[in-house]
Amino acid sequence: MIAAVAVLITVVAQWTATPGISTLGNELLRDTFLRIQRTDAPDSRILVVDIDETSTAQLGPWPWPRSRVAELVEVLLSYYKVKAVALDIVMPEAADNEGDKRLALLSANAPVVLAQAFDFQTQRPTPLLAGMPGGNTVAYATTGVPATGYIANHPALAAGSKIGSIGIVPDSDGVLRRVPLLTTFDGKSYAALSLELINCCNGHGPLPLADTGYSRIAYTRDWTAYTVATANEILKQEYAENAFENRLVLIGSSSMGQGDRVVTPLGSSRPGLGVQAAMLTTLLDRQAGTAPTPWRGALLASAFTLVTAVLAMFAFHRLPAISSVGLLAMLSALWISMAYVAAPHDPNFVTTSPLFSNLFLLAFAVPYQWQLAQQRSRHLLNTLRQYVAPDVVAELLQSKEDDPLKPRLLDVTTMIADMEGYTTQVELLSMEEAAKLTRDFLECLTGPVFSHHGTLDKYTGDGLVAFWGAPLPLEQHADMALDAAREILRRVDELSRQRVLAGLPPLRVRIGIESGPAMAGDFGTSLRSIYTAVGDSVNTASRLEQAARDFPHDVIIGAGTVERARRHRFILLGERLLRGKEKTTHLYTFEPSVAAAAAEAIDYQASPAA
Repeated sequence: MIAAVAVLITVVAQWTATPGISTLGNELLRDTFLRIQRTDAPDSRILVVDIDETSTAQLGPWPWPRSRVAELVEVLLSYYKVKAVALDIVMPEAADNEGDKRLALLSANAPVVLAQAFDFQTQRPTPLLAGMPGGNTVAYATTGVPATGYIANHPALAAGSKIGSIGIVPDSDGVLRRVPLLTTFDGKSYAALSLELINCCNGHGPLPLADTGYSRIAYTRDWTAYTVATANEILKQEYAENAFENRLVLIGSSSMGQGDRVVTPLGSSRPGLGVQAAMLTTLLDRQAGTAPTPWRGALLASAFTLVTAVLAMFAFHRLPAISSVGLLAMLSALWISMAYVAAPHDPNFVTTSPLFSNLFLLAFAVPYQWQLAQQRSRHLLNTLRQYVAPDVVAELLQSKEDDPLKPRLLDVTTMIADMEGYTTQVELLSMEEAAKLTRDFLECLTGPVFSHHGTLDKYTGDGLVAFWGAPLPLEQHADMALDAAREILRRVDELSRQRVLAGLPPLRVRIGIESGPAMAGDFGTSLRSIYTAVGDSVNTASRLEQAARDFPHDVIIGAGTVERARRHRFILLGERLLRGKEKTTHLYTFEPSVAAAAAEAIDYQASPAA
């Protein structure tokens, strides 16, 4: 469920994001990408003519006479032989007749695009309605971003067919990232200034548009990367005649005094003319086929989140919490790298949604898996603490098994051990002394089992049942059991000597050991359960322990253990038909010293038959 919600976060974010609103901080990350990816290489296709403070200081304050503006356009077209000119200037009122006529003729007969500004504010009490909208509205029918008002040119200039919109709509945080390529007003559509300049005058026909609404500005270059000439320099013809041949020209102002400043992803105060230049670069790249190939970023983000969620489902419960956090951090870094590459290819997908899905997994999946791990640890500890050596419990807690206590068939070695003549030993003792003898004897048996990675099945009053190879499979389980048997013999012998010195009877332990397949696991009911092993090899070990009373040897070993042992040597004691068996069983014990071998053989010959 947690994984599904994580995927849903990304999917919902991708398909419900609203342009102009920074969903999940998407625009902040995109702005960072833009600042890293921008280049200072000039765009040789564009010339920006800036009516800056120097120009107004030398030629007079703004607004200039229309004749001077017309002269500026004429010098660019005739002397510098530029391809086309677009004015980022709106002239809603008539001024000097001569200048207006010249500009009107240039707009009608030369590659000159005038500007008009549309207003998109819906909360104005009175709509802005200044001048007369104009321009060619045929190319894109009547689709576009609806406007509520306009500041357009006066009727004499509005009659021209080449007029582009310079209306802008900053995002909710005040940053200008998109412009409407088409604006709809009063049932007609009007192209943006940069789009109209390309459509009318770049020589390749109208630019096909996949999106007639807001279009993201690529901002591949900042203001300083464009070739900028001042209006004063152009009018005085201070550049070589062919310096700007065949370029598209934008005329406007970067002057702080004229107030045409905007906030862009590249800076907090950039000329509006620079935004028009950046949008012109974006559209020229599309027309030239050099813009990034379109990708489906929403599908990429959703697929990445799905893979992350599935990986979390399978990996988190196998990893420590800190490793799960590290995995999410690596996946987040990987996604940021992928988003960095994908962002220019899809301007609309939400780059940050997989990061928020990862945060959700961090907030819920990691603690949930930690809680499950704690529950599993407590269950293992409660079940095994009294039966399994501490280091085995530690290995179980680190194992990748979903349920290491689940019954399963394993190859195990079983040891059955008890005290010979227990009743005789305790009948003359007080209750306290009998209890102490029992505790001391069981300690001699239990310590070696745990120290050699054995599992304590149960105590049998004066003895125990233990096995090796479960719950953790052990490659040398037979040798480990045999090592434990030798240590038990040593401890019991030491305890026996202490009792003899105290005037008490000696002690003897009988041990039966056999190896083979057994079903080991947590058996029982909902009221009580126990971790144990059941199988033929377990029953055989019990019969071998009983057979030890007929031999001088304390340890009787079955053939299965002999076959699996690699570090011990044995002698064959013969064959017996054990109780419950249809065939005779080979009996073995540890190989004794050379001096004791003859005595052991004589004792065996004198022993009664089974």
